[in-house]
Amino acid sequence: MEPVLLGRPPSVDPPKRLWTWNFTLFFGARTVSLLGDAMLPVVTALAVGAIYGVSGVGYVLAVWTAPFVIFVLFGGVFADRVGARTMMVGADVVRIVTQGVLAAAFFAGSPPFWLLLSASFLSGTAAAMFQPGVNGMVPLVATDPQRANGTLKMADAATQVGGPVLAGVLWVVAGAGTVYAVDAGTFLLSGVCLALIRLPVPVRSGRPSTVLRDLRRGWSEFRSRSWMWSVILIWVFFGILVFGPYVPLGSRLIGDRLGDVAYAWVMAGLGAGTVLGGLIAIRLRPSRPLAAGGVAMSGFAFIPLSVALELPLPLLMAGHLVGGMSWAFWSVMWSTSVQTQVAPDVLNRVTAYEVAGSVAGMAVGQALVGPVVEFVDPRALVFVSAVVSVAVCAALLLTRPVRNLRRVPGPR
Repeated sequence: MEPVLLGRPPSVDPPKRLWTWNFTLFFGARTVSLLGDAMLPVVTALAVGAIYGVSGVGYVLAVWTAPFVIFVLFGGVFADRVGARTMMVGADVVRIVTQGVLAAAFFAGSPPFWLLLSASFLSGTAAAMFQPGVNGMVPLVATDPQRANGTLKMADAATQVGGPVLAGVLWVVAGAGTVYAVDAGTFLLSGVCLALIRLPVPVRSGRPSTVLRDLRRGWSEFRSRSWMWSVILIWVFFGILVFGPYVPLGSRLIGDRLGDVAYAWVMAGLGAGTVLGGLIAIRLRPSRPLAAGGVAMSGFAFIPLSVALELPLPLLMAGHLVGGMSWAFWSVMWSTSVQTQVAPDVLNRVTAYEVAGSVAGMAVGQALVGPVVEFVDPRALVFVSAVVSVAVCAALLLTRPVRNLRRVPGPR
């Protein structure tokens, strides 16, 4: 169990540097883990689709998402009970096994569909145990959470571009078994890096609690912060109407009009924008971080708008560059606000509630987009997404607790 503290967690490393031993290991763990996460949808689409078709891919991805949404709340409880790092290492071990078994199955031939579904379910459950601890670990390994979050966001951007490319190349050159084996290797490296992090000796305190009581405490902490649940409520609509539909629709509309290579360039523009946004977020420290993030998020509308208007490739890349910057800046402001406004002993549980709300909206949007495009023009839907993006920014800025939330003073 990680120490229960009401102030900033103690650090084994000197507090003046970002790249301490702890943060370097955590950065390495997150980078390779994110790389594995980015490879998974691609290899699923290619390998599973080649055997069981589009419907098979949909089922496998849905079986991954469902347990994530269901169990992520329990992941937050267990991370607060036994420690975020312990849960994350355990989740990596499970994913080493699931991806390793799939690698062996693909090397041997065509794996049965039940095995693909079972491995996907276990992998999604492990991700649910892993994800809440990510937020909780940042204050433990870095004395400057905002700078750490900005740096981690740049790594996220790099893996979102590099992961799919690596998965696609490996699939063409060496087959699905190799891709799954490399994917398992990323989780192995992540687990080793996390295990090597030096944290303070755990301090057990307080009376024993049940899982249900811990869930209620997490919900109470989440509900008591009007700025937090307001953002998540807005974000549910954003996920349903913008983020969820855009991924399948954007790739289809750009690819059909300009080709798959053009779509790759557009995604490269998005990645570059995310890196720039992370760099800006490291340096800029607004007194009202969520208000600043809400203003910045207005630039995200350029992503769906550039697609809906069928702009030429250079302008598409520019739109995604601006949108990536906006998204990264908001993400850093949000993560830092959560990490600095919530007490460490409940941070993982509170994170689980906000992650569950965000992912649920996106999952609904992805599930609905297929049936909806049977009756509505995809371009019209993407244009609606652009309008909703602007409305989301307005909602964030019009919500007083969000607009007025002050930054917790920290090191510069």
